[in-house]
Amino acid sequence: MNELLTKMFFGGFVRLHVLYHAVKEPIFGVEMMEELGRHGYDVGAGTLYPMLHQLEEAGYLTSHVEVVAGKQRKYYRATPEGAAALQEAKSKLSELVSEVLHDKPPRPSIKSDPPPGNGRKPKS
Repeated sequence: MNELLTKMFFGGFVRLHVLYHAVKEPIFGVEMMEELGRHGYDVGAGTLYPMLHQLEEAGYLTSHVEVVAGKQRKYYRATPEGAAALQEAKSKLSELVSEVLHDKPPRPSIKSDPPPGNGRKPKS
């Protein structure tokens, strides 16, 4: 895969994928590298762990350590802020997919303010 393409676009996809799984259940690094690999992303530890730390520092993930088979394993779980961020991202992603993959223009935004006057055009 083109490295520039990966840096330019796929980092956001990977973050969303990580957040999605962390909302569903606790995740850990090796497991996420395998999951991402199943989707065609070749994400190594040098990329994933800093990304997990950034998401944690931003308040989207929280972590705890458990001992598994005599070794420490750090698990990550989405915070309420992370779950809310995922919901917002899903909304934006849905609109993007609709436009980019299905060539549908974005829906007009609904304005909360009524139009000026009575909404009719003035007579000439």
